[in-house]
Amino acid sequence: MADALLQKIAKKLHLADFSRHIFLCVGGSCASESVQQETWEFLKARLKELELVDVEGGIFRSKADCLRVCARGPVAVVYPEGTWYRECNKDNLEKIIQTHLIGGEIVEELLIARNPLGGGSPAPPANAG
Repeated sequence: MADALLQKIAKKLHLADFSRHIFLCVGGSCASESVQQETWEFLKARLKELELVDVEGGIFRSKADCLRVCARGPVAVVYPEGTWYRECNKDNLEKIIQTHLIGGEIVEELLIARNPLGGGSPAPPANAG
């Protein structure tokens, strides 16, 4: 079991009971650095404004240095659905927040790929078998 400090942090951040986790690319070459940082700041502020941060059933957010898609970014991935999104500018992020993070529906027009956790096997690699 984690030590007391880690238990305190985990409890404060609701690590055991958030509903979704969004990773946003802020260090790769999928978009300019300024767009990535602006988008990250928007995501942080908007989730806080909607009171979805550090609450039971809330949304956990993490910066990713690079999600390796490196095109049409910023790129984001949402778990547990394993839903990968393109062009996560402010307007599109708002749509993802409202429709997917809060509403539970995937934003099909921004979808790159899906690979849900525990939801079955992903497709085999193209060069397999």
